[in-house]
Amino acid sequence: MPAGLATEPSGLNTGFGSIGSGVAGRGRVRSGRERSAFDVCHIGVVLRALLFVHGVLALGVAFVAADAGAWALQFAAASGVAVPALLWWLLTTCLGQRWLERCALGAQWSLATLWGAASAMAPWWLWDLLQRTEPRPGFVLQGFAVAATGAAMAAAFLHWLRQRARLEQPAATSARLAELQSRIRPHFLFNTLNTAIALVRVDPSRAEAVLEDLAELFRVALTDNAAQSSATLRDEVGLAQRYLAIEQIRFGARLQVRWEIDAAADGARLPPLLLQPLVENAVKHGIEPAASGGMVRVRTRVRLGQVEILVANTVPREASVPGHGIALRNVQERLRLMHDVASDFRAGRDGDVYRVRIVVPL
Repeated sequence: MPAGLATEPSGLNTGFGSIGSGVAGRGRVRSGRERSAFDVCHIGVVLRALLFVHGVLALGVAFVAADAGAWALQFAAASGVAVPALLWWLLTTCLGQRWLERCALGAQWSLATLWGAASAMAPWWLWDLLQRTEPRPGFVLQGFAVAATGAAMAAAFLHWLRQRARLEQPAATSARLAELQSRIRPHFLFNTLNTAIALVRVDPSRAEAVLEDLAELFRVALTDNAAQSSATLRDEVGLAQRYLAIEQIRFGARLQVRWEIDAAADGARLPPLLLQPLVENAVKHGIEPAASGGMVRVRTRVRLGQVEILVANTVPREASVPGHGIALRNVQERLRLMHDVASDFRAGRDGDVYRVRIVVPL
């Protein structure tokens, strides 16, 4: 079994806490409230909306087109009206989401549908004005049909966004947070305290440093992460460095750590408590089973306007305790909920090295 990220089925087990299924990583989730239904400022939402609109247009035009050539021309003309209307509706909704959140539910539906009708009417009226030279019959009826279609599409989008927000909200945030705070892994605590006790007489300053690192790890683990929707990569790296500093004292020369940190990537946003469990599992599955030890490598860098995070560990010849693969799915799910299709997560063995690669927006 390659050195991977595996934990107990109940969640992502860190050295000082267990991350249940996405407790701390719900992007833009506020404590005690569901995610905003108007949070459309994601490339994933835009792409899905474009695909949906084009699918509806393609089917609708097929009912009235005489042949394939007429279908292509009419589909292009319809897209020239629908796409600007959709993008304008999404942009204005994104900009006004905080104001819309404060409105009553009925007002939200009314504003969204009416603005959908107006967004559809504007490009259609401009296109019609450029095409005709004199008044033509059916103008008013067609305008009403365009407005009604825009309102219906906006209502459909709002319904989908509300369902999406409900599904991404933890069913019981307080219960999941209690699980996170209660699942402190005892042996990590005991090992660290025993290490500090052994150092008190021979090296008091190092013992103090170990206890300071342990205190910081527990402080972060026991913080109300439900109220903290994200953390910076800089904070996550700092937390991982504290954890590995403790483990280096315990494993000594068996644990080699290589840091390649790009300061330009420090501002990237991640779900809280995401990086530390990855380096812990690298130690657990890559270093602990190997009699000769191994190396853990952590690299961050900015590439093509995105931030790439790499956590790699050498694979021992001795097989580690097999896991259930839940940790990998947990991390991937939390990233998807926060960054949608703008993030990328890959993990697997490459020769004698196991790599976890994460890409997030900068």
